[in-house]
Amino acid sequence: MAYSSPQRGALVEAAAPAATFITAAVADGRAVATRPESGLLFWWDSLRVPLMVFVFAAAVLATTNVDIDVARWVFYDSVAHHWRGAGNWWVNEFVHIGGRWLVRVLVLAALLIWASAFANRRRLRWRRPAAYFAISVILTVGIVGLLKSLTNVHCAWDLAPFGGRFPYVHLFAHRPEYLAQGQCFPAAHASSGYALMTLYFVFRERSRRWALAGLACGIFAGLVFGLAQQSRGAHLLSHDVWSAMLAWLIPLSVYTFAFKRRLWRRGAAAAGAGGA
Repeated sequence: MAYSSPQRGALVEAAAPAATFITAAVADGRAVATRPESGLLFWWDSLRVPLMVFVFAAAVLATTNVDIDVARWVFYDSVAHHWRGAGNWWVNEFVHIGGRWLVRVLVLAALLIWASAFANRRRLRWRRPAAYFAISVILTVGIVGLLKSLTNVHCAWDLAPFGGRFPYVHLFAHRPEYLAQGQCFPAAHASSGYALMTLYFVFRERSRRWALAGLACGIFAGLVFGLAQQSRGAHLLSHDVWSAMLAWLIPLSVYTFAFKRRLWRRGAAAAGAGGA
């Protein structure tokens, strides 16, 4: 997608505060020691198994009708021509709207902790973890949201098999030029839940138990958010699979390359590990 000069200028201006925040947060860790192993090796070791699972799942979904079949069997009432979660209060208000605000509140809390650490030295150890959490979640949701506007994929409720106006087109198949622009892939709401997998890296240096609990929290939130959206007809299974992969890749990359695999000072990390 091409942008005009005014648009490019507006994008640069809008990104400036975020760039300043990220630079300050990363620079804050210059005195923090990093581990001797290669950052790239750690990154690949943490990525390869999820990547293999993702490649297999994404390939199956991109070359078969599993997307449509799952939606038809599980989420769409073909007799009533109705998405099962469309009028459900728990799905629409509690999970969709409430989940959106939950993630926003968590990010805001992390930003407040980061800012307060400059005035209160007792909170200094939380400054890098809080900055990392906020940056990773914002980047994950932001990148997925940007991709939605570029990938040109329609929502499930827009597709002909479910009473919509547009034909179902496999992800990498040619799309007829006459089709209207779609903005539903990957799944943004699911990505905000999966983005909580960031908590795995937040606690990785302090406690394996906490780190795994954070990972489970992110997976659970992503599944709940994603299934709720599928039940409304907003997304298909493949949309969530791609969101989950991005929500692991982005925090992993930020942790490895921007924060050098070290969020906690050695004393705090050792104390946390000792209490695990």
